[in-house]
Amino acid sequence: MNENHTDCAAGGGADPADGSAPADGPVPVAGSGPVTGSGPLAGAAGSDGDGTYDVLVVGAGPVGLTTAIQLGARGWRVGLVERWPRPYPLPRAVVFDHEVARILAALGLADELPAFSEPAADYEWRNADGETLLRLAFEDTGASGWPAMNLFTQPQLEGALEAQAHRTAGVDVLRGWEAADLAEDAAGVSLTVAESAGDEPVLRGGVRRRRTLRAQYVVGCDGANSFVRSRMTTTLTDRGFQHDWLVLDVLPHEADRVFAPRNLQLCDPRRPTTAVSGGPGRRRWEFMLLPGESAAEFGSAENAWRLLAGWDLHPGNATLERHTVYTFRARWAESWREGRLLLAGDAAHQMPPFAGQGMCSGIRDAANLTWKLDLVLRGEAGATLLDSYTTERSQHLRHAIELSVFLGGIICEPDPAAATLRDARMRADRRAGRDPLADMPPQSLTGGLLRQAADGTPRAPAGQLGCQGRVRFRGRTGLFDQTVGTGFALLATEDPRAVLDDDTLGWCERLGIRLLRVTGDPTANGPADVVDLDGTYRSHLERCGQKALLLRPDHYVFGGAPCTAEAAGLVAALRQELVASQERVAPAAVSPGW
Repeated sequence: MNENHTDCAAGGGADPADGSAPADGPVPVAGSGPVTGSGPLAGAAGSDGDGTYDVLVVGAGPVGLTTAIQLGARGWRVGLVERWPRPYPLPRAVVFDHEVARILAALGLADELPAFSEPAADYEWRNADGETLLRLAFEDTGASGWPAMNLFTQPQLEGALEAQAHRTAGVDVLRGWEAADLAEDAAGVSLTVAESAGDEPVLRGGVRRRRTLRAQYVVGCDGANSFVRSRMTTTLTDRGFQHDWLVLDVLPHEADRVFAPRNLQLCDPRRPTTAVSGGPGRRRWEFMLLPGESAAEFGSAENAWRLLAGWDLHPGNATLERHTVYTFRARWAESWREGRLLLAGDAAHQMPPFAGQGMCSGIRDAANLTWKLDLVLRGEAGATLLDSYTTERSQHLRHAIELSVFLGGIICEPDPAAATLRDARMRADRRAGRDPLADMPPQSLTGGLLRQAADGTPRAPAGQLGCQGRVRFRGRTGLFDQTVGTGFALLATEDPRAVLDDDTLGWCERLGIRLLRVTGDPTANGPADVVDLDGTYRSHLERCGQKALLLRPDHYVFGGAPCTAEAAGLVAALRQELVASQERVAPAAVSPGW
C-alpha cells in the first residue's frame, strides 16, 4: 500500500535549497510547496516561563505530535519546536494499520478516526494486461481492535493531533521556530531556536530573534534532513533502493463514483502505477518516472492531467490537490540514541512506500520511546534503558524496510522481459495458493526489554504484539484501552493480586501496572475483573499456551506465564531489568515539575 510520507514538518536542519517540503521521508524533487507564515514563541504553559522543559521534541508532524502528547499525558513538560508557522495543508501519508490506529485512539482520537479514515478492504496487483497477480484482502477488525489497514487524509489527522496537543497539559506547541544549535552537558541539553517562516528566516529590523530552551532530553522527529541527527555521530546505512515517482492527490467531484478495486498496483513496465484511496472523498495516483525523464517536466500539472485522462479524470470532474515528484529511498540510522539526543520517524529511517509502513514505523517509534523516557525521568529506570529503544525498533524497522524494498522490486520493474518472468512467477504462486510474502520475517521484537530464555533470546510469547478486544470493566463497555486504560497490564485468568506479596503490589502500583483478571463470566463485577465480551483475550491466551501475560505500554508482550502462580516471576523479571538499568549509570532523575 503506497504512502507518501510522513512525519513531519521539520523543526530544523532541512536545507531549503534541497526543495524539501515539511513532509519528511521521500525527498521532494519538484512540486507545490506549503503555506508559510511567522509566529512568536508561545507563552510557555508547559515550561516554567524560562523555556525549561523535561523533554524538547523537534518536528510537529504525526510522530512529533504523538511523542509530545504521550509524554504530556504522563505529566511531563514538553516543548514541541516546529519551524513552519502553520501546518502543511496537503496530504502525504495515506495509510496506517491497526496497531497505529490503536495508538492514535489511545491519544484521545478514538471518536475522530472514522471522520478522516476508512478501511482499506483490498489491495490488488495487476500486470500490463489487467490480469490479477496478487490480491490482499484486509480484515475489518485487526488484532488491535481496529481495521487491519486504513486509508486517511494526513492534514486532518495532523489537525486532530495538534488540537489534542493543545489540550494536553504541559505541552507547548512552538510553531515558527527552527532548531539552530544545541549543546549537551551532564544535566541536560540547551537548544537554541531561531524565528522562522519555514523555508526562510524571519528578520525583524534585520535581526533574527533567537532563544535558548532547556530540557533533559531532545527527541528529533524532524525528518529526513534532521537537524538533531546532524548533531549526532550516528551513520546512515543506505539500502541502495532509489526511484522517482510522481505523486498526485485528487478530489473526484462525483462523490458516489466507485473505483474497483479500491486500491490497485499496476505492475506495467511501460509505467508502473499506483491508484489508491487517499481517505474519504480523495484518491491518490502515483506514476513512476522512467529512465531519462525529467522530474521538472514530468511533475507539471499538464502532465498530471495527461496521465489522469487514462482514468477518465479531467479538470471538469476532479480537482488536482497536489502534484509533486518524490524520491523513494531505503535507509536508516545505526543508532537512534546518543546521550540525551534521540531520533524518531524519518529522522531515524526512510523507506519506500510500498508496504505503507513509513508513518506507521514512526508512530511505533514514539510508542516505544515515550514510556521508557517516562520511567527514566521518574527515576524508575536508568538512562541505559533507552538503549533498548534502538535495539527493539531498529530490528522491527528492518522488517518494514525489507518488506517495502521487496515489494518495490516487484513493482518498479521497467524491463518488459523481466516483468514477463515476474508475472509468470506470481501467476504460478497464485495458482498454487502460495503467499509471495510468506518468507518475510515476522513483525515482532527480537531483543530488548523482554523476558529472556536461558540462551538470551526472548522467551515466547515475549516480543509479540498483544491483541485488543471489546471488554466490560467496572460498568463500562468498549475496546480495552478506552474502557480499562493504557500502560502496563498484567492479564491473567485468575486474579494475579493473590500471588503477589505486599512489596511487589506496592511496586506495581508505583509503576502503574494494572493487575487484572480476564473472564468470560458476564456477571463478574469485581474491581479487577475484565469481562472478555468476544473471547479475544481468552483465545489469545490459549493460542499462546499461557495463563498470564505482562503487557508493556506499547502493547508488546514482556512475557507470559503458563500458570497464574508464575505471574510473580514475570513481575520480578521486569523489576530486575529496570533495577539493572539503574545500576549501569544514569543521569540524575527528577519528578514532573522540576
